[in-house]
Amino acid sequence: MTHTGHCFCGQVRYSIDAEPIGARMCWCRDCQYIASGSATVNVLFPENAVTIAGAVTTIVKTADSGNTVERGFCPQCGSQMYSKTVEPAGLPIRIRAGTLDDPELMAPTAVIWTASAPAWAHIDPALPQFE
Repeated sequence: MTHTGHCFCGQVRYSIDAEPIGARMCWCRDCQYIASGSATVNVLFPENAVTIAGAVTTIVKTADSGNTVERGFCPQCGSQMYSKTVEPAGLPIRIRAGTLDDPELMAPTAVIWTASAPAWAHIDPALPQFE
């Protein structure tokens, strides 16, 4: 099955020819900045299964994990589209769940970087949590 999605303005579109590997919420500080205070909600796919159409602007930064991470967003509307680990290579690409045409494709199965979450953050106690 092919999964599809797009940014807010529709300039960036993607298709994914694979089923999700997993889904998680991330409370690292980088994700809080790009999500304007919330966690990001990400659905993981094999990177080679994702085809992106349209101009994407990227920012590459060393994450708190020590990994080099590329984050892609629409230069027109600013929608965060994905993040992927550049170094080390081979990890799944994280597609922002809200950009999927079917945002209910997969609910988060874990919450990561919980130690960075603000005290007011609601973290589902039923999900595995990783500081």
